[in-house]
Amino acid sequence: MEFPDLGKHCSEKTCKQLDFLPLKCDACEEVFCKDHITYAQHKCTSAYKKDVQVPICPLCNTPVPVRRGEMPDVVVGAHIDRDCKYYPAQQKQKIFINKCFKSGCKKKEMMKLVCDQCHGNFCIKHRHPLDHDCKGRGHAISKVG
Repeated sequence: MEFPDLGKHCSEKTCKQLDFLPLKCDACEEVFCKDHITYAQHKCTSAYKKDVQVPICPLCNTPVPVRRGEMPDVVVGAHIDRDCKYYPAQQKQKIFINKCFKSGCKKKEMMKLVCDQCHGNFCIKHRHPLDHDCKGRGHAISKVG
């Protein structure tokens, strides 16, 4: 016994295969076989509705909204010119900014190492009073390492 109403024919003009498990395109809503279901295989004219890409700004890494018909490159370029929140000066902040007060030493530290006696800022090597020839109010008790 045949079932003439069972299944559907593929909407692709070159195929027209009778498929018992047809697939419906979510963009153009036509019925296709498994070989022609992708947008490219059946040359879907409504693929632009589903194939939406959101470009990301290469500088600030934020998504840039693009309206239909606009070129993504032009919109991202306009974003960079007007709305971009990228500040290169802020990105490259120096961490080692505390320079050693010992004459001849060019070391810089991340944190201040202040001498209790002379209140000068020194590197780890010169942080003890005897290591930087402290001219503070008290005398150093011992020379450390």
